[in-house]
Amino acid sequence: MADIYGVERWGDGFVCEQDNGELALLNPVNPDAAPLSLPSIVSNLEARGIQTPVLIRVASYLKHSIDHLNQCFADAIKSYNYQGAYRGVFPIKVNQQAQVIDRITEYGRPYHYGLEAGSKPELVIALSQKLSPDALIICNGVKDKEFIELAIRAQQIGFNVVIVLESVSELDLVIETAQELGLKPLLGVRIKLNHRVSGKWAESSGDRSTFGLSINQIIDVVDRLKDADLLDCLVLQHSHLGSQIPNVNDVRRAVSEACRVFTSLCGEGVPLSYLDLGGGLGIDYTGQKSDAVNSVNYTMSEYCSNIVESVGYAMEEADLPHPTIVTESGRAVVAHSSFLVFSVLEATAYQKDDMPDTEPGDHHLITDLMAVKDYLSIDRVQECFNDARYYRDELRTLFSFGNISIREMARAEKIYLHVCSLIKGIVDSEDSPPEGMEDKLNQMVDIYHCNFSLFQSLPDVWAIDQLHPIVPLQRLNEKPTRHAILSDITCDSDGKIDRFVTEDGDATSLPVHALRHGENYYLGVFFIGAYQETLGDLHNLFGDTNVVTIDFDDKGGFKLLNEVEGDTIYDVLSYVEYDPKDCVDAFKEILEQAVSDGKIGVKDRRTMMAIYKEAMNGYTYFEGVETH
Repeated sequence: MADIYGVERWGDGFVCEQDNGELALLNPVNPDAAPLSLPSIVSNLEARGIQTPVLIRVASYLKHSIDHLNQCFADAIKSYNYQGAYRGVFPIKVNQQAQVIDRITEYGRPYHYGLEAGSKPELVIALSQKLSPDALIICNGVKDKEFIELAIRAQQIGFNVVIVLESVSELDLVIETAQELGLKPLLGVRIKLNHRVSGKWAESSGDRSTFGLSINQIIDVVDRLKDADLLDCLVLQHSHLGSQIPNVNDVRRAVSEACRVFTSLCGEGVPLSYLDLGGGLGIDYTGQKSDAVNSVNYTMSEYCSNIVESVGYAMEEADLPHPTIVTESGRAVVAHSSFLVFSVLEATAYQKDDMPDTEPGDHHLITDLMAVKDYLSIDRVQECFNDARYYRDELRTLFSFGNISIREMARAEKIYLHVCSLIKGIVDSEDSPPEGMEDKLNQMVDIYHCNFSLFQSLPDVWAIDQLHPIVPLQRLNEKPTRHAILSDITCDSDGKIDRFVTEDGDATSLPVHALRHGENYYLGVFFIGAYQETLGDLHNLFGDTNVVTIDFDDKGGFKLLNEVEGDTIYDVLSYVEYDPKDCVDAFKEILEQAVSDGKIGVKDRRTMMAIYKEAMNGYTYFEGVETH
């Protein structure tokens, strides 16, 4: 079968299609290992009582990303004879879950890989990790006195905590706290670069970005640190390049500008030894290998090489030692490691395979609508579509005035859908269909209703039109006969996905297979390890899904490393200020009053109370046999 979903293009050694039509996971740490069937994983998890929707993390994917990033920098350092080192840090905000951070710390320890904390809670997390003695903890964001004191004191127990100054006023608090403690902090300063990168997060870069200091503010900071005899504490320059930068030339330009500021500050006597280039390293969600917002036109190796080459050249030109390069890559490290699996509950079809029979007394508009199929051809496809739409609309008007019955109107709608299906079949078979027809027909795709919450599990899809690859887990050796958009189970019209990655590029509908009675149809959403768990909300009180961390075993299967049960109704009620026990007590009173009023019997009361309590402890998502 053709690679309809572009898996070969964006799978990137993580995902592949098998001959039996199943989607499978590849082991990037052991490329010779046999692919691992995703449907078999889901079946195994369900046999253990772990229902979909389920978020699946693959430990080897996370390890591979960390290994690959550090190896690419090591190769670039060797290739360009760079005399400094590389120290990566992972921004905790990208995925704050304990299972993720613990593994990042474990897998990153050989590389002295550190963490970036942008808040007090994140600093608390970072200080609980068993980091390498040479690893960095970079403190960004707004900091109060408690944050600063904790960061400074942490140096006494062996942590390399760098407080990055985000504003001039923040410096006052740092100097005051350091003098009170009688301790010298490790300091960095965040610089606003003038270069504005391209991409979805362009506004996070450039001189109008929210965080960082302008050139004139930087000089104020340097002068005040000199006055406080703390200039020797300023060891790091932070310059955030951007986020998910699609064009590698933007990386080069921003690094060059950052180096110009770095060498100038060194000329002012600032003892900088770390150049932190922040985030920016993107991933290719679509596999297009382009500078489109959901893609990148470079590899990780090229990104690392460009940075090392640019920094090395700038330092040699200024006759300065090569600094330790720091990057805060989050998305590229963790995005590939997680994916979401959910089932399709039902479909609202906007295609009809069968034409209803004529009936005596049919209104002439119904027979006119039926007759459209008799003159349907590629040359008259636009005319036929216009005629069908006209007759259907006229019949709707007649129904609204009571001139035809509801059963006649139902038959008319079925006829219209059948005619449109025939039109769509002709259009799809043409290499060059009539202009505009595909767009019109794409508005009539099916709606597949799926067991997940967009707002909880895929918030960036809703909020910023983020594209994630979405693929059926099975039947990939069959040609899809339907096209659909996906709707979640929230009561919100925004809870839908209507942009997809396919082999032909972005699409407004997903090729899918017709649902079969008694058989679950599963979809997987890939590359969601960055931000999606952190940003999810409780729309309609749908809580966290079940989460498992798995890894490949030596027998061609997988091992379950960790399981986190999804939120129960009891849990989510607590999040929104309800006391679940009070809810139970209140329902008991209502039932007792119903018994007193003779509305129900005592056995009914017992049954309803049991159902209520069972619901309270149940999964917030659709439970039970999800077959069609």
